[in-house]
Amino acid sequence: MGRHLLWLLLIPFVGLLWVPFYNFHDPVLFGFPFFYWYQLAWVPVTAFLTWLAYRTYPNED
Repeated sequence: MGRHLLWLLLIPFVGLLWVPFYNFHDPVLFGFPFFYWYQLAWVPVTAFLTWLAYRTYPNED
């Protein structure tokens, strides 16, 4: 299983790479324009995907 889940680390890269995809003001969430809260939403998603890739990577002890 392990190594093929490393591709999960590309999801945040692709999701944040193309700025015109999320360069909008609306919808506003808690007073934050979409541009900011979209990027902030990727922080926990990226942390979870990194943790998942780390936990499934084979241990080479």
